[in-house]
Amino acid sequence: MKGSPLNLASLSASPHPLAPYGWDEGWESAFAPCAGQGLVPGRVLRVDRGLCDVVTPAGTVRADTEFVVPHDPMKVVCTGDWAAVDPAGEPRYVRALLPRRTAFVRSTSSKRSEGQILAANVDHAIVAVSLAVELDLGRVERFLALAWESGARPLVVLTKADLVPDATGLAYLVQDVETTAPGVPVLPVSAVTGDGLDVLAAVVSGGTSVLLGTSGAGKSTLANALLGEDVMDVRATRDVDGKGRHTTTTRNLLVLPGGGVLIDTPGLRGVGLWDAESGVGQVFSEIEELAERCRFHDCAHHREPGCAVLAAIDAGELPQRRLDSYRKLMRENQRIVAKTDARLRAEIRRDWKRKGAEGRAAMEAKRGRWS
Repeated sequence: MKGSPLNLASLSASPHPLAPYGWDEGWESAFAPCAGQGLVPGRVLRVDRGLCDVVTPAGTVRADTEFVVPHDPMKVVCTGDWAAVDPAGEPRYVRALLPRRTAFVRSTSSKRSEGQILAANVDHAIVAVSLAVELDLGRVERFLALAWESGARPLVVLTKADLVPDATGLAYLVQDVETTAPGVPVLPVSAVTGDGLDVLAAVVSGGTSVLLGTSGAGKSTLANALLGEDVMDVRATRDVDGKGRHTTTTRNLLVLPGGGVLIDTPGLRGVGLWDAESGVGQVFSEIEELAERCRFHDCAHHREPGCAVLAAIDAGELPQRRLDSYRKLMRENQRIVAKTDARLRAEIRRDWKRKGAEGRAAMEAKRGRWS
């Protein structure tokens, strides 16, 4: 009966009702202490103003998050979380969250330097990039850095591939993104013609996927294509700049007919890094590998002798754009971390003073040669 306490043992002989949402033996083991308290498991489908929709073995319920509101914004209830919920009552409450396996986090736009959880317990991070506008490779690198840092496996999907009818031109675009995303599959897809959808459906059928991208990237259209029905609202993009109108305003977890679940997210205007140094390193793995061959272990790849990175640029083996982007993301990530790490702030200030002194010394040396 809906609302009655759940006997987990009675479900052992048949597939668990939450299996389509990703429930497995690992989650059952993590939930065991909560089961002993008479609570029921559920997965958070969406969160809205202190309330959330949670799918439980008895159906979807509306639950209050009052008892799991932490001071740390990184621990707030998020779409994709697994929760322990009251078996009955009005209102019901989320009593606890199970430890997350992965979390996709970005920095907020506020000056307080806080992280924002976009999706939890994700296996695949799908970065949707529209081919209706000029490729922004720097933005792709930024999304991928966060995706790698989350613990999920990234995939770049080039949407609206039907707008590039020339096969050779499409191949060049795919190659450009592959160069930007070493080790990451790049898949051109068209929701209009269906090209690439079967491959994408096979990828997302195994686990939980989060769909990420800017407004107008075609995320909602892609979600509808994978769902086989028009669940997500879709609006036309602006002709001027190809931007969308935020058709998705909340993060929603949806079960896919071919298996797996999909978390659709609103279009992201800002994609700030949040403690993503290892993710940046993964995106720029070729630079990290080159850096290991530099003469000095702390080489900054500016003017140092024996720099393997600069040598690769001189030889035409590494694009200057890649190094510029790497430096930019590393500096940004360092600033974010420094806001919450006093020791790192002090190290950065010392580094600035050292570089300033070196610059002044270099200028003095030049003046001496000219005089």
